[in-house]
Amino acid sequence: MSVGLGAVATTFAAGVMSIRRGLAKPIGSLTQMGSIRLGKRTDKRTPMIKDFIGLAGLDDLVFGAWDIFHDNAYEAALKAGVLRKEDLEPVRGEMESLKPWPAVFEQKIREEAQRRKHQEGRDEI
Repeated sequence: MSVGLGAVATTFAAGVMSIRRGLAKPIGSLTQMGSIRLGKRTDKRTPMIKDFIGLAGLDDLVFGAWDIFHDNAYEAALKAGVLRKEDLEPVRGEMESLKPWPAVFEQKIREEAQRRKHQEGRDEI
């Protein structure tokens, strides 16, 4: 869960989504590309950090966000202007499904109100 869907959060999410699809490499990610030396240098034992520690894989990550704005991650990323639109397009659907919690919560409230209104209307007939 990120606090806000600004430039940093949307860039992170879009990056992970792109890596999952094989569209990008995790350049700069210590946990994904780094290794650790075990023993002496001459032992030549340098497993990848992600394999040595047993971290969750990128496919296991689930994104959520809280924000006062209702923009989904795709809209927020476009407004932030950190990533180019052509870099966001391949992950657009997944980014659009990432909505901030207040907006999701308000949508659920509206849906429940509509359901109750419809149910009350049926009960009166």
